[in-house]
Amino acid sequence: MALPSVVVLPLLIVVAAGVYYIYNEVIHFMSQSIVRNKVVVITDAVSGLGTECAHLFHKGGARLILCGNTWDKLESLYDQLTNDSDPSQTFAPKLVIVDFSDMDSMEDVVSEVVDCYGCVDVLISNSSMKLKAPVQSVSLEMDRNIMDMNYFGPSTLAKGIIPTMISRRSGHIVLVNSIQGRLAVPFRSSYAASKHAVQAFFDCLRAEVKEYGIEVSTISHTFINASEPPPEEGPAPKTNAVAAFIRSQLVHGVSPSVLANEIIQTVNRKRKEVVLAHPIPRVALYLRSLFPSFLFAVLAAGAKDSVLNEQMQ
Repeated sequence: MALPSVVVLPLLIVVAAGVYYIYNEVIHFMSQSIVRNKVVVITDAVSGLGTECAHLFHKGGARLILCGNTWDKLESLYDQLTNDSDPSQTFAPKLVIVDFSDMDSMEDVVSEVVDCYGCVDVLISNSSMKLKAPVQSVSLEMDRNIMDMNYFGPSTLAKGIIPTMISRRSGHIVLVNSIQGRLAVPFRSSYAASKHAVQAFFDCLRAEVKEYGIEVSTISHTFINASEPPPEEGPAPKTNAVAAFIRSQLVHGVSPSVLANEIIQTVNRKRKEVVLAHPIPRVALYLRSLFPSFLFAVLAAGAKDSVLNEQMQ
C-alpha cells in the first residue's frame, strides 16, 4: 500500500537526518581512532579550545604533550584527563611550559617538546592574543607582543619541529587561525596583521614540506564563544544598518567543542583549508576579492558609527 503524499516528505526528512547523524558518528569514531598512539602537541592546552582538544585526543588514545604558560592550570587539566580515563587505553599527558611572549626561551621549548617522545606527529597551534583598539592608541610594544604571540611563536615552534617530521617523512601541522587572517575589520589592526602574517607563513610552509609527506592545515573561524553573549542593556545605539549587520555576523563565533571536533576531523581527512563562519563572513571574503570598494565603504561606515557611539557615551 502506497504511503500518503503528505507523509512522504516528513519521512524523507527523518531518514535524511538519521543518515546524516550516523555519518557524523562514523566520521567522529574514525577521527578518534586515527590519532591512537600519535604524538600530539597542543600549544595552548589550558584555553577553552585547548581543553576540548585535549579531551578529544586523549580519549582517542593519543600521546599528548600539553603546553601552556601556567603550571597550575596544566596540572589541573592533567588531573582531569587522568582521573576520568582508563590507563590501559590512554597515555598520561606530558606537560611543557610554553610562553610565546618570551621568544628567548623557544629553543629550550622546542628541545623539551621533541625530547618527550623523540618525535611529533601532530602539532596543533592554537595560541592567540586578541586586541581591539584604534590604530593610533596601540603602542609599538603592544604590536610586538601580539606578533610574538600570534606569529613568531607559532612559526618558531613549527620551524623547530619540522626537521623531526622531515626525517620521518610524515607529520601534520594544524594552524587554528582567525578569519581575520583573510579579512581585516576596523579596530583590530595589530591582531589582523599578525593573523595575516601567520596565515601566509603556513601557506608557504604547506608547499615547501609537501614533498616530505607533511600536511599543513589552516582553520579560519570567526571568534570562539564559550557562552552566549549577555543581552545589551538599554536601547541599542543607532548605527548604519548594513554595517551593523555585517559586524554582528563577523563576531558571531563558534563554540570550543565544535571547533575541537573540526580539528580532529581535519587531521583525519587531511584538509588543507577550513573556514568556520556563517554566510555573511563568507560573502565578505568574496567581496574582498571581487568588489573591494564596496566592502571598504561598508567597513568604513561601521567604523565611523562605532566612533560616534563612543563619543556619545
